[in-house]
Amino acid sequence: MPGYATRLLTVRLGGHDYRIRALSDLQQFADPTGQAHRAGISSSLWSLFGQVWPSGRVLAEAMSSFDVAGKRILELGCGLGLSSLVLAKRGADVVASDHHPLAESFLAYNAGLNELPAVTYRDLPWTTPDATLGSFDLIIGSDILYERDHAAQIAAMMLRHANPDAELLVTDPGRGNSAPFTRAMAEQGYEVTERRSRFNEKDIEPFRGRLLSYRRGTPMASAVPALQ
Repeated sequence: MPGYATRLLTVRLGGHDYRIRALSDLQQFADPTGQAHRAGISSSLWSLFGQVWPSGRVLAEAMSSFDVAGKRILELGCGLGLSSLVLAKRGADVVASDHHPLAESFLAYNAGLNELPAVTYRDLPWTTPDATLGSFDLIIGSDILYERDHAAQIAAMMLRHANPDAELLVTDPGRGNSAPFTRAMAEQGYEVTERRSRFNEKDIEPFRGRLLSYRRGTPMASAVPALQ
């Protein structure tokens, strides 16, 4: 027995239904070998990877129509991998990454549930450089600025893994850490465009959630699909 309970969800993205195995709730926890503890993942944070979050759905919906032709794509903090699954369905060259010990197995299971090809996965702690990962044309992440230190960590990741003309898309539910990240990206020559978005049915305008897009030179406003 794995020590945790799961459930099957149907998530509609880009006009297609995806079957997703997720953890049953936020109370699930199992770390019999201490792998999560060694990775710095506490019991209170352990279950977060295994949920379908509004920010993840917004990013995956954006990926259903975003121009990805010819681009090498990296998803940071993929969790259950919604965006990577959408990209795999479109035939995109995507690498999903996370640091949770179960993220890879859940991603593989969900790809199989949807009869998709296996998605390349990398264990990628944000504070540890990985010289073997290479560089990317598009880097994406949903709610990856949830702690204060993450702004500097992801900015450093961009220095290591972003091509000179790379694009970065981040969904941010409004935790208050995007401003220092935008400043750090500006120091690298990136301009930001934001699009306010409804993250759940209870949201009312002006929406707190945003899709943030970063690019050197011309902002990406015309490239980001409108979100309802």
